Amino acid sequence: MRLLPKNREHGLAPFAWLIFLAFFYIQPLAEHASWRSLLLTNAEVLVFLTLYFGIFWVRSPFNYAILVCMAAMGLGFANVNTGSSVFIIFTASFIPWVFERARSALIVLGVLASVILIHAVIFHPQYGFSVTSLVVALGVGLSNTHFAVRNRADHKLRMAHEEIEHLAKVAERERIARDLHDVLGHTLTLIVVKSTLAGKLLDKDLPKAKAEIADIEKVSREAMAEIRNTLRGYSTYKLCEELERAKSALESAGMAVATESSEVPLTPAQESVAALIVREAITNVVRHSRARNCQLRLARNNGNCVLEIQDDGCGGVYSEGNGLRGMRERVEALGGTFTQKTSAGTKLTFEFPLTSSDTNG
Repeated sequence: MRLLPKNREHGLAPFAWLIFLAFFYIQPLAEHASWRSLLLTNAEVLVFLTLYFGIFWVRSPFNYAILVCMAAMGLGFANVNTGSSVFIIFTASFIPWVFERARSALIVLGVLASVILIHAVIFHPQYGFSVTSLVVALGVGLSNTHFAVRNRADHKLRMAHEEIEHLAKVAERERIARDLHDVLGHTLTLIVVKSTLAGKLLDKDLPKAKAEIADIEKVSREAMAEIRNTLRGYSTYKLCEELERAKSALESAGMAVATESSEVPLTPAQESVAALIVREAITNVVRHSRARNCQLRLARNNGNCVLEIQDDGCGGVYSEGNGLRGMRERVEALGGTFTQKTSAGTKLTFEFPLTSSDTNG
């Protein structure tokens, strides 16, 4: 049977504190007490030890009752053994840990001090008992109140740090999953499109088929590099490069592409987000739209960046999957909005604010 719970922060210190029980034996040994008196003293110590270790296991209101019993033992044996003041001191040392609010602990310490004074007036114990109990109990109780407050503050701080660390890990996992989805989804779709096109060209235009196969190898190598950078958190994406890739992918899929791009000053973070949005949106167009035409538009509107991807495909209403959710989360992280219209084809509009330095001039 364990005397202390496993989750105690004090370690083995509670066992070391029991050395102060030696004060309870000083008077009996100094007076050469009989063996019966010593047995009675040992029995009293065993009762106290039961209360002492019990307070580590129980919660309110049982721990309040244990404090009362400890104090009662100290006061009850005062006229027999002045060393019983140690029970009062132990009571005072536990009060700040039992009462979690510092104000409550101070009030209870004040009550204990008042009880000691009243006991001194009514029962007239030896002078050493009352003075020792009052002075040492208040000193230990007040100092433990300070340590208890600091300990609880440190505990809350550790919990906050652990929660922040957990959230950071979750956010990093979500970032990696979202980036891998964008990278792999786009790359595999492009490889499928180019492989299909190369297969059709083998009998018609061998040089062009070889060029498509070379592109497949190039795209595959770029994807491997992007995956490594994504896992390391080093990925950066250029919007102009992504627009070129989008145009190439759409044309390979047999679509006519129209692009409209104006000069929009973007931070590296904003540009990476915009590039990944274009990548995922074009992947969806190639995979699902069955469109013949696709329009890409990048513009500046009242201090905002507006990015539109529109096709004349099948449209329709679709539930939000990982791709749409990832695009929405990315633009919302920049303080922007995402709208989708599917009445005639599909039109995706992303709009987010530029920084103050970008909007000047």
